[in-house]
Amino acid sequence: MDLQTAEIRVKELHNLLNQYNYEYHVLDKPSVPDAEYDRVLHELIELEQQFPELKSPDSPSERVGGEVLDMFSKVQHQTPMLSLGNAFNEEDLKDFDRRIRQAVGDNFSFVCELKIDGLAVSLKYEDGLFVQGATRGDGQTGEDITANLKTIRSIPLRLNENVSIEVRGEAFMPRKSFNALNKLREEKEEELFANPRNAAAGSLRQLDPRIAASRNLDIFLYNIADVGETGVVSHSEGLDLLEKLGFKANRERRRCANIEEVIEFINYWTEKRPELPYDIDGIVIKVDSLDQQQELGTTAKSPRWAVAYKFPAEEVVTKLKDIELSVGRTGVITPTAILEPVKVAGTTVQRASLHNEDLIREKDIKIGDQVVVKKAGDIIPEVVNVLAEQRTGEEVEFKMPTHCPECESELVRFEGEVALRCINPKCPAQIREGLIHFVSRNAMNIDGLGERVVSQLFAEQLIKNVADIYKLTFEQLINLERMGEKSVTNLLKAIETSKENSLEKLLFGLGIRHVGAKAAKTLAQQFETMDRLASASQEELTAINEIGEKMADSIVTYFEMEEVTELIKELKEAGVNMDYKGPKLVTAEQSDSIFAGKTIVLTGKLEVLSRNEAKEKIEALGGNVAGSVSKKTDLVIAGEDAGSKLTKAQDLGIEVWNEERLLEELKN
Repeated sequence: MDLQTAEIRVKELHNLLNQYNYEYHVLDKPSVPDAEYDRVLHELIELEQQFPELKSPDSPSERVGGEVLDMFSKVQHQTPMLSLGNAFNEEDLKDFDRRIRQAVGDNFSFVCELKIDGLAVSLKYEDGLFVQGATRGDGQTGEDITANLKTIRSIPLRLNENVSIEVRGEAFMPRKSFNALNKLREEKEEELFANPRNAAAGSLRQLDPRIAASRNLDIFLYNIADVGETGVVSHSEGLDLLEKLGFKANRERRRCANIEEVIEFINYWTEKRPELPYDIDGIVIKVDSLDQQQELGTTAKSPRWAVAYKFPAEEVVTKLKDIELSVGRTGVITPTAILEPVKVAGTTVQRASLHNEDLIREKDIKIGDQVVVKKAGDIIPEVVNVLAEQRTGEEVEFKMPTHCPECESELVRFEGEVALRCINPKCPAQIREGLIHFVSRNAMNIDGLGERVVSQLFAEQLIKNVADIYKLTFEQLINLERMGEKSVTNLLKAIETSKENSLEKLLFGLGIRHVGAKAAKTLAQQFETMDRLASASQEELTAINEIGEKMADSIVTYFEMEEVTELIKELKEAGVNMDYKGPKLVTAEQSDSIFAGKTIVLTGKLEVLSRNEAKEKIEALGGNVAGSVSKKTDLVIAGEDAGSKLTKAQDLGIEVWNEERLLEELKN
């Protein structure tokens, strides 16, 4: 066969295989047996091997899994992947409904969708071609898992239209695939996966895409990250567009006129969920109108226009065999219930946090009790109550210790706190937990440096503080248990990459008391460098809206310590970034900018600036760049081929600029 004939045949095979994939994995109506699909795929692979120049990124052969990766690279989400607030009962749902009415009036509707228990992912297409897939991560930064996502046959490698679009969805493992996988692992005497969600997440985070390909995962798409020029004005229209483009959206959805219809939908699926071929853990409720979504806005963590109703937690009875104590990074002593292993919501539970001594007293928990256990939000094991009537008299009352179980220092309870604390700064447990916190996802996010490896390095005295992480060598790591050459190389790369993190990641990782992730971001934006923050006075700190006296005291005290000064010096010498890299806060000088305090929408194609560049420049001058036009929009910047957003702005009488005017104002 010559090249020209092969090219024609390859295109025919692409079309056939894409049709078969869509029929089988999206429509659930296969038109040919599996053997015929395999025969056609095998023919395509042989032709691509014979004529390598004919293999394209959207080839169906990509779904069998490609080369093994060294590590996952980081992906910055242009539109954040926010998490949803939760509702657990009718009262919560009616509160949600009431908040919507107070904000937008009575004229609105909801869309209800099944909440798939899987892994949230983002898919990016350019001119119709699938170019990148990423995990949610911390909502701002995820991991590039494109090669693994290509193995999911319900994800189109090329769309029905040549559009550039970013969409969000939930990858999951159907129960049939999960049962088959665990049966295979049992035969190989490998550890079984606890539930389909863990199995799906584990599959998509494999460095070998062939493993993901063998796991038979699936996906439902549920959102367009930025509707842009699609003309879509509601969430339900967005779901219809996803299906038109070739995506698989869940058909078990309903547009509801009021909260009563929402509750009816929830009650139906509370009863029917066991009949589904995949796991769901609740129902997602969203305001349908995109304009109303824009008007409602978001908090730092979640949209105000959506909520996730969580199904009631399954409760089981088991024996509380013992109570163990652990020491956290802030010295708090936490009691943990050791349970007779029991299955709860799909996983085997053997431990549950008891939080503090007061809770143990309040619930009258004794060692040896029969207790009721559930998973809060289907995730965290919790002791609900004690079955006191089943006591035999052999149960033992638990007493909190007076000294730290790790370093034997005397424990203290500060005024106004329920927790007992170890206040010895050299307590090994606190140091170890601090190291684990430092490398965690929301802090420095060092892949491969999980709890087990950190504990091992600490036990071997290879790391005593966080600066020691940046002094680790190949020779030190290669001798550790279960650390091969490839693992060590990847870990050292991840440590090196973490040096480039923006200042807020480092601040959160240092574990300054009372400083969470949000406060760390605020401090980094305000002071911009570690040195400026370290020399800040209490007055300067409390002048910031989000910083109270208690947090300011803690920050000043922290940076006054000699060991902290030395630690920062060591981190600097190791090359760890000490500067803030995100959008700058609007200063007093910038407050006179024409953009300050205004809501601005960008539409159409800009010639000089990219959309992101324009957004960054406007936000740096105090403007808020929104995704859609509403009554609250102050200004629209319209480039070439501006569509429905421009029309709507004109209808509402909103001021419109072209790019030339924008550039002129940016100079001023």
